[in-house]
Amino acid sequence: MRRLIEEVFLATFDTPELASMEDQARLPLGDVIASGDRLAFTTDSYVIDPLEFPGGNIGALAVNGTVNDLAVGGASPLYLSCGFIIEEGLPLEQLRRIVEAMRDAAEQAEVRIVTGDTKVVPHGKGDKLFINTSGIGVIAPGVELAAHRCRPGDRVIVSGTVGDHGAAVLQAREDLALEGGLLSDCRSLSGLVRDMLSTGADIRAMRDATRGGVAAVVHEFSSASGRAIRLFEDRLPVRPEVRGVCEILGLDALHFANEGKLVAVVAAAQANWLVARMRQHPAGRDACVIGEVLPDVSVQVRLRTLMGGERLLDLPVGELLPRIC
Repeated sequence: MRRLIEEVFLATFDTPELASMEDQARLPLGDVIASGDRLAFTTDSYVIDPLEFPGGNIGALAVNGTVNDLAVGGASPLYLSCGFIIEEGLPLEQLRRIVEAMRDAAEQAEVRIVTGDTKVVPHGKGDKLFINTSGIGVIAPGVELAAHRCRPGDRVIVSGTVGDHGAAVLQAREDLALEGGLLSDCRSLSGLVRDMLSTGADIRAMRDATRGGVAAVVHEFSSASGRAIRLFEDRLPVRPEVRGVCEILGLDALHFANEGKLVAVVAAAQANWLVARMRQHPAGRDACVIGEVLPDVSVQVRLRTLMGGERLLDLPVGELLPRIC
């Protein structure tokens, strides 16, 4: 175990907090106090199958997923912990690739992995590898993002094409013979969020559209604010490859998970120029306005279809695609 920790984890992550080999990370409060007035703290566990998929692996997913949970709350991510539960027999080279992907993702997101834990379970008592990551970030004074702040007339923005991660994992898992090279959108959103906040736009709320996809996020906005929301089908950015998977399997891209896309609600007067600013960032290149908050006091999401009619957009029923993240 000591060799595994030293030769794989310490050698790859190479942060001073880990190198001290203490039972806890000791973090300077000065860095936090200088950056904001509130801490943001989140945790998540990753059990995706397969471990490696087009566009990423469980390691990159674990870092980016936790970073994004901090970022969409308006926090600047600072520190991560990581816990590994490894099934006996996992190839060492595969573990190295996953750990290296975590290191690269952390560097790109400008966060440090400062503490961790490793457990190995007997063969047959786990499923290859599970990872837990927790993250700490700091929120600057004046930043207030919350779903209940949505107001009638506000616009709903998505940062890019929807459903990429879910479709890529589904294709890899089911070995679907599709053309087009589906790739997961697994990436950090912290830089994009920082750019969005720096504009001074009146952003009401922000979420990353993971399990349940864009549909689940918009339902959360509607539920918290007590207002109906309308989405426009003709404005939804969906890659042809993702649309093809949906047509073959009878699924909806709005229900597919994303791992590098956010949904935001912003004051109507500022929506278009905020989208223009988002498009200047690589993570927001395909950003667009996809809907609006209605004056109706009702918890529902409506979809204006391509034919001009409207239908209710329901939440996904059951677990459409288990172990997606």
